[in-house]
Amino acid sequence: MHVLSAGDNFVLPELFVNALRERAGARAELTFSEVTFPWPQVPFGPVGTVAEATGTIDEMIEAVGNADIAVTQLAPFTKEVFDACPNLKFVGVSRGGPVNVDLEAATAAGVRVSFAPGRNAQAAAEFTIGLMLAGMRHISDADAEMKRGTWRGDYYSHDSAGTELGGSTVGLVGYGAIGRIVARVLLAFGADVVTYDPYADAASIESDGVSAVSLDELIDRSNVVSLHARLSPETEHIINAERLRRMRPGTVLVNAARGGLLDYAPLPELLRSGHIGALALDVYDEEPPGPEWPLFNAPNVVLSPHLAGASRQTAERAASIIAGEAARFIAGEPLQHLANPDVLNR
Repeated sequence: MHVLSAGDNFVLPELFVNALRERAGARAELTFSEVTFPWPQVPFGPVGTVAEATGTIDEMIEAVGNADIAVTQLAPFTKEVFDACPNLKFVGVSRGGPVNVDLEAATAAGVRVSFAPGRNAQAAAEFTIGLMLAGMRHISDADAEMKRGTWRGDYYSHDSAGTELGGSTVGLVGYGAIGRIVARVLLAFGADVVTYDPYADAASIESDGVSAVSLDELIDRSNVVSLHARLSPETEHIINAERLRRMRPGTVLVNAARGGLLDYAPLPELLRSGHIGALALDVYDEEPPGPEWPLFNAPNVVLSPHLAGASRQTAERAASIIAGEAARFIAGEPLQHLANPDVLNR
């Protein structure tokens, strides 16, 4: 079988190749070709019918050629690619969801598509805790001021001093793989953790030492609110203007999940009034934000460029998960993370 490893500057092509050679073993007679796309130096975006991809359809058709298997993070797999590459029978996407694959076209072409859930959960959870601490304790602002030669001793005054995680109530909107790790760390700090997730098992949540509550109760009780839900039509702007204004005065708000979960428009006003005590963001309604973005000039804002999942371990783990799926496909075994199960009926 011939394998295309379509990597980028994060999940390198050789990570896929080495992991698949290890997983498939000597029994599998595999040949490999590689292509490297320029992400993250060049942003991803819509390509044809897929939402988040890098590279062009023509580049993918040429790269896939007669390959039987393709593994990637962000390469576009559209109907045109499947139509032009009839040998292709498996695509592995090293992301939490295969948003760069047209699943309907893949199913029609008889191509099985797998993905890599949980590959960045540890990295994103650790980063989220860092954002919380930066927002609560003025770490980002104090660093910037020190580098400008200003000693902000006034941060020690009672009215300006930060707050601790220990003893705070932290509300997690979403309790998937990332939320669970965040909760475990918060509990170790001594925080009281509550969560809203209508799809999570309440008994399992409670067994973790976390309280399952309604979204309104979470908003009413929390000193810190952190977003961890998947973005869907149901969750878009789940934290809207009404809920932002309902938050406790001085609430710290963290979003390292998806920009669309949060209504950004009211935030500059709420930050200037102090109703939102601090805002820490890794994701945005537009990425990257334009130069006139209002939150650039708002107080008590911590920003990072969508880095929560960016650890070397995430890239290696993602490649390993997809290599395992490809090895199962080669061996004729059931896939663990099949995104288009209807393909099995073909």
